[in-house]
Amino acid sequence: MIKARIPAQNPQNSNLADYKAARAKFSWQNIEQEFSWYGKQHMNIITESLDRWAADPQRADHPALIFDAHNGRRTFSYSQMQRYSAKWANLFTSLGFSKGDRLLLFLPPCPEIYFAMAAAARMGVMFCPVFSSSNFYELEIRLENISPKAILTNPDLVEKISSDFAACLDHILLISGPQPNIFKNETVIQGLAEQMKDDFPALPLSGDTPLYLIYTSGSTRPPKGIVHTHHDMPGMLASARWALDLKPDSVLWTDADPAWVTGTVYGAFAPWLCGVTSLIAGDHFSAANWYRVLETNRVTHWYTTPRVLRDLMNAGNDLPTRYDLSTLTHLCTVGAPLMPEMIYWSRDNLKRTPHDTWWMTETGIICIANLPSMEIRPGSMGKPLPGIEAAILDDNGEPLPALSLGELALKAGWPGQMSEIWKEPERFQRYFKNGWFVTGDIAVEDEDGHFYHQGRNDDLLKAGDDRVIGPFEIEQILCMHPAVAEAAVISKGREPGQGVSYLKAYVTLKKQYTPSTRLNYEIRAFLKGNLSSDLLVRELVFIDELPKTRSGKLLRRVLRAWELGLPGGDPSHMQE
Repeated sequence: MIKARIPAQNPQNSNLADYKAARAKFSWQNIEQEFSWYGKQHMNIITESLDRWAADPQRADHPALIFDAHNGRRTFSYSQMQRYSAKWANLFTSLGFSKGDRLLLFLPPCPEIYFAMAAAARMGVMFCPVFSSSNFYELEIRLENISPKAILTNPDLVEKISSDFAACLDHILLISGPQPNIFKNETVIQGLAEQMKDDFPALPLSGDTPLYLIYTSGSTRPPKGIVHTHHDMPGMLASARWALDLKPDSVLWTDADPAWVTGTVYGAFAPWLCGVTSLIAGDHFSAANWYRVLETNRVTHWYTTPRVLRDLMNAGNDLPTRYDLSTLTHLCTVGAPLMPEMIYWSRDNLKRTPHDTWWMTETGIICIANLPSMEIRPGSMGKPLPGIEAAILDDNGEPLPALSLGELALKAGWPGQMSEIWKEPERFQRYFKNGWFVTGDIAVEDEDGHFYHQGRNDDLLKAGDDRVIGPFEIEQILCMHPAVAEAAVISKGREPGQGVSYLKAYVTLKKQYTPSTRLNYEIRAFLKGNLSSDLLVRELVFIDELPKTRSGKLLRRVLRAWELGLPGGDPSHMQE
C-alpha cells in the first residue's frame, strides 16, 4: 500500500461531507421516502425521473440529454424526453409489445437508444443493450438466451443477424433507411414515433419487474445475463449523489457505451433520477475529441476509465493546455485500478484529482468509492458508501481482520444488487455465502477502512508456505520503473521443489523506450531490489498491448491461456 495521502478535494461542500455521521444514521428507508412510491406496492423508474422533472416547472426545460457527435449536437429537455419516451412507448405498443417482453438494442451510441430505453422502462419491457462492435457469434448467443420480441438496430448492422434467429424475431426495427431487404420482418421506423401520441402514463410495476439485462464475463464460459429491476432506483440515486457528487446544475459525462452497465446506469437513469444533464458522445475516442467534448459542453462531472486517462496521458501534456477545462469540478473513474501516476498526471494536467470507484455489473451501483470529502490514498478503491457493508472473507466465508488478503464481499440486500442471472438460478446462488454477496475480487482493507483491489480470485500467487498475494502489488512496483507503462503478472505454476509460484511478467513500454535485452535485465533487477525475497519473477517479456476489456480491465486469464497454448479469445470483444 502506498503511504502517500492526497487531501480531500471538497471536504465542506460535497453532498456527503461527513462520511462517519452519514454511515452511523443511514437507512435505505430515508432514500426511499424521496420517491412517490414510498409505502405503496407499485413503482416505475420513469415516474421518478423523466416524468417527475417534466412536471416541475423549474426543471421541465432543463436539459436531460445532450448528444454530441461530429455531425451536430442535439439537446433534449426533460419535457421533451418525457414526450419522446411516450411516443416510442406508443410505437412499441402498436408493434405488439407489452409488459414482460424483451427488446435487444444493437446500436452505436445515438439518441434513439435512450428513447427506446426510457420507453421500454415506461411500459415494463426489459431492454438489453449490446455493443455494436459485437461479432456474429456474440450476438447469436444473446439472441438465443433472451429470445427478444424485437431487435432495434440500423441497416449497417443487420447482416450480423443470422437468418435462423432473424426468423424467431417479431420485428427487426431499423432506426433509419435504406431498408436492406435481407429479412422479411424488417421495418424502418424512422419518423414513425413522431406520428404517435405523446401521452403514455408510466405503467405501475412491482419493484422486482426487470428493467434491463446486461451480459458480462463471456471469455471463459457463456456470458451471464445480469438482470436488474426498477427497485434499483434508491441505490442509483444515492450513489450518483454521493460518489459522483451531482448537483442541480451538473453536466455529467459518462463516456461509456450503454452495453456496459456504467453507460446504462450513470449515462441515463442515475442522472435522470437526480434531475441533471447527461451528456453522451457519439464519436470514437481521440484525445483531441475528448478534450473538445469536455470544453464545448462545459462538462462539470466526468465519469471515465483509467484506460481513457492513460490514452490522454500518452497523447502528451501540451494538448490539454489548448482547451478550457475550467468547468470540470469532479472526476471519477471505474473499470480498473487507478495507478498513482495517472492520479498525479491528472492533477497536473487536468487540474482535477481522479476519484476511483468500484462496482460490478452484478452490484448494479457504485458500492465503494473515494468520495470528494475524503483524502485519497493512491491505489485505494475508497470506502463503502452508506448502506453498503463490505468485508474481506476467508475461504470459509468468515470476515478477516484488517490487512488480510481475501475475497471482497458485500452484505447482501442493498437496492442495486442483481435480481437474477437470466435462466441460471444455480449460477446466481453461487454469489451468496453466509449472508454475504461474494464478488470474486481479491482485496485488502487497511486499518482505516480503505479497500485495495488485488485482482480476481483466480489471479492469486503463492509467495511462501502459507502466504498468498495478489498480482497487483508486483505490477505496481514494475510500473514504478521509468520505462514501464503497464504490467501484468501471472503464475505459471509452482517452482520445482519450492512452495512459491513461478511468476511471469508482461510489460508494455513508454513511447520513448525500445525493447532490448539490457532493458529487460534492468527492469528485472529493479523489481528484485524492490520486491520481497520470497517472490520470484523468473520471466519478463515485452508486449505491445495487454489484453483488456472494453473498459480497460486487465484480462490476466487471457495471458494464462496464451501461456498454455490455448485460444484466449479476442480481448477487444470481451465485456466485464
